[in-house]
Amino acid sequence: MQDSRAHVGEGKPGPGKPAWLRVRLGGGPEQERVAKIIRRYGLHTVCEEALCPNRGACWANGRATLMILGETCTRACAFCNVSGGRPRPCDPDEPARAAEAVAALGLREVVLTSVTRDDLADGGAAVWADTIRRVHAAAPGVQVEVLVPDFGGSAKALDVVLGAGPEVLGHNLETVRALYPAVRPGADYDRSLALLRRAHEAGFVTKTGIMVGLGERPDQVSELMRDAVAAGVEIFTAGQYLQPARHHLPVAHYVSPEAFAALAKEARAAGFQVVTAEPLVRSSYYSEAQSAYVARRLKGQRTGRAEPGAIQ
Repeated sequence: MQDSRAHVGEGKPGPGKPAWLRVRLGGGPEQERVAKIIRRYGLHTVCEEALCPNRGACWANGRATLMILGETCTRACAFCNVSGGRPRPCDPDEPARAAEAVAALGLREVVLTSVTRDDLADGGAAVWADTIRRVHAAAPGVQVEVLVPDFGGSAKALDVVLGAGPEVLGHNLETVRALYPAVRPGADYDRSLALLRRAHEAGFVTKTGIMVGLGERPDQVSELMRDAVAAGVEIFTAGQYLQPARHHLPVAHYVSPEAFAALAKEARAAGFQVVTAEPLVRSSYYSEAQSAYVARRLKGQRTGRAEPGAIQ
């Protein structure tokens, strides 16, 4: 197998961000329209909460990732800018508002994500399912991707979400196994793989994403990709970790665009059907390749025919 050192690198961070990581957030009437609708319905977006570098471009194209179950997470992952603490009680009107916003935005695809709610007995699964069903009802034909937490390893909670019929089930591995204690102290690598495997075995399109630049070794990244493919993951994203604030983990190294291209090549060779690996890519990024692949998979399910074949 090709040595992945050629594409994740082990360099030290420089005095500032490389040129390829500098991006203008932009603006324009379409971005303003999206922002206005989101504010109108009192919703949160991971675009803003996580300081996503792509939010200007995505909003300008009428796309956004809605974050449900409030804005406060019960975990404090060392890489994440979403606020941690004690969440407020669930808002019973939030699923309806999310569905109305999706309809008002006129989206072809929508990504739903959430904070982790370890304070809830079901991890928020019932709210997830209600939101998915309401979005489908309000915007018929929309592709709903859900980017779910691990629900504390509860298969029952996951089944509640799957029962609502999302088109894509996403759950991020985020980083290699060895870095979980430092990066994701409240999570478990094998638990996340088990969630992805269960969704795949239930017939759902599955997706995961990672960050590089946290100090992972190249062989560890290769191992993660093999593990994810073995769990049935079809869609894979990789992007550069960027430190949101001083109290978060520092960047261990920056990965060049050429190195990301090599990483994408290895990921396709490993068996992923859709791969998006670029410095500014984030896991909720919904590429045209993914859109086409999911549409083909859904068509195959409706007609009873398999629709294999990777989309590069």
